[in-house]
Amino acid sequence: MYEHYEFVVMPLGLTNALTAFIDLINRAFKPYLDQFVVVFIDDILIYSRTPEEHNHRLWTALEVLKGNDLYAKFSKCEFWLNKVAFFGHVPMRECLWILKR
Repeated sequence: MYEHYEFVVMPLGLTNALTAFIDLINRAFKPYLDQFVVVFIDDILIYSRTPEEHNHRLWTALEVLKGNDLYAKFSKCEFWLNKVAFFGHVPMRECLWILKR
């Protein structure tokens, strides 16, 4: 279900860099995928039902990133959204956090 994407042309001429990144992110978040995390290439969506639950899940996701020596660029993050368009889906009534590369 969580496979690699094959690109004909890689950005900046990097070979397999995106595929390796996708694999790394999927492995790091494997215990949480489809429970409260959705990952697509370099976007990470965290969803929750309550603010308290969201706070816990957000810290869990940040710990996963930290534990795998990955970093989130604060200026690319959006926190505590009530509505967001994510690849044609618009989850609402839940707290959301999006990490975009």
